[in-house]
Amino acid sequence: MPHSETASKSILVVDDETSLRNTFRIFLERAGYETVLAVGSFEEAVAAISSRIFDLIVTDIVLGSHSGIDLLKKVRDLGIACPVVIVTGYPHVDTASEAVRLGAFDYIPKPVEKETLLKAARLAITQYRLEQGKQEAEQTRERYRYLLEVIFKSVSDSIISVDKDHNILKMNLAATRFFQKTHPDLQEGSTLGDMCPNRDLCQITDNITKVMKTGIEMKDHRVECILDGPCKLLSICISPLDDGGGTPIGAVLVFRDMSWKMQPHIPGRVQFHKMIGASAVMQNIYMMIENIGKVDTSLLITGASGTGKELAVHALHQESKRSEQPLVMIDCTAIPENLLESELFGHKKGSFTGADENRGGRILQAEGGTLFLDEIGNISMAVQLRLLRFLQEKTFYPVGSDKEIQVDVRVIAATNVSLREKVTEGSFREDLYFRLRIIDIHLPLLREREGDIVLLANHFLHHFTEKLGKKFTGISDPALALLCQYKWPGNVRELEHVIERACILSQGTTIFTENLPSEIVHQSHKIRSQPLPFMIEDSRTDSALANHSSLTEQKQRATEQIVEALRKAGGNKAKAARMLKIDRSTLYRKMRELHIDMDLFAS
Repeated sequence: MPHSETASKSILVVDDETSLRNTFRIFLERAGYETVLAVGSFEEAVAAISSRIFDLIVTDIVLGSHSGIDLLKKVRDLGIACPVVIVTGYPHVDTASEAVRLGAFDYIPKPVEKETLLKAARLAITQYRLEQGKQEAEQTRERYRYLLEVIFKSVSDSIISVDKDHNILKMNLAATRFFQKTHPDLQEGSTLGDMCPNRDLCQITDNITKVMKTGIEMKDHRVECILDGPCKLLSICISPLDDGGGTPIGAVLVFRDMSWKMQPHIPGRVQFHKMIGASAVMQNIYMMIENIGKVDTSLLITGASGTGKELAVHALHQESKRSEQPLVMIDCTAIPENLLESELFGHKKGSFTGADENRGGRILQAEGGTLFLDEIGNISMAVQLRLLRFLQEKTFYPVGSDKEIQVDVRVIAATNVSLREKVTEGSFREDLYFRLRIIDIHLPLLREREGDIVLLANHFLHHFTEKLGKKFTGISDPALALLCQYKWPGNVRELEHVIERACILSQGTTIFTENLPSEIVHQSHKIRSQPLPFMIEDSRTDSALANHSSLTEQKQRATEQIVEALRKAGGNKAKAARMLKIDRSTLYRKMRELHIDMDLFAS
């Protein structure tokens, strides 16, 4: 039975003497080498090595019009690294020297003893296998080192490795960028002692010494410090770094900025007075309010419940010349119909049961300023008539009084129903309708405001972070995906309540899908997440709900996709963008966002 160490080996024997090459073949086969091919010419040998892989070539020095040296040269020209043993009947110093120079493993004279041949074969193949293993190990290490280098450069957290004397061994790109303004001298070869002028970070060196001494990792040590501008909250993790045998040689520090992350710059305005939104429709609303605010006329704001009509009124008032005067707001549906007239116009003492004293109405309170009538579509026909006369004359009579009062008030009305339909039905005066809508502003539904859901969700998260005294750092990608897909029948007000509920229910620092209401989590249609700033491919809800993937994991997956595409494209960024099915400009933006070194791949 063939020995396991020899059975899988393949040997080529080349000799123009039939009896000799057959003898060599028999010796080798009986020694357990199952695959032994014997050929009689240079041409046959070249054909054999060109079509298959051998672990050893044994060749005679004389091969007709060629020589074993010629075959050795051909083997090396073809880039074949297997060992070659040359057999000769006429040993000569020059040929031996040439064979060794070209890389022959051995040079043995005739007559060749069986044991001499087998020993040469065994040693040659063993060394060949060792060299192959060494090369494969080196390639694996190089691949591993390269991947670690790519990951090290692309991670968004700041990573710094130091030796036992606190000298910096390595810094990733994120760390260089993070400290470049406040600690420009902090670089590979410098010492962490350079941080000591910053009293908040000075304790890091003591913590490193403690970690190296105890071998215990320090996790999530949160430090408030001023690096550049406002105070930042840094989460610092320090892990011991050893030589593989347990001997500490340094430490690895990971800095994560836990301060509130501002949204990336978006063209146009993200906020206008108390209104939040960067979508194109909101940019148009902002522009209209700026222009209309300066015009002192009545106007009508329409839009579904929860779209932000009150915020629009505040913005209009602030943009007007009346901004220093009162803004009086009245919800017409919150006041009984029989009291609304008195609430608006005031009343004289004794004018009706319960009128125990004279009272000025809301219109008088708004003198010089703005009066906002919310849900104007629900007022009675009698109040509609009185309101129409007031808008025309700028005068009114309090209930039960015959004394006319003149006021300077701008009236803004709002409704979530169609006043035109009410006019058709006969429940709303047509003349009042046209008087109110000299100018009108229609506020869009939240689902019509592309890109604003994420912006608003993070705004409300920040608001409730301060209000509830909790330290929230963000919303998970799957949760954001569900928020972006939901239809939001209650519009912005519903989104605000959802985020408030999630903040109250969350036990950690991140809002997950489990913190969202069931109607959002269990949407009936198949969910695909909208593209987020750090993602290439969409996330399916099924996997999102199952995994609760963290922001870091999503970034890592996107980084791996980009790096793999660039590798396959040979560094050609245009080709990589086509492979990822995105625009080249998008690829460059993603690389910047994920801190992937632009110079890592030469395009």
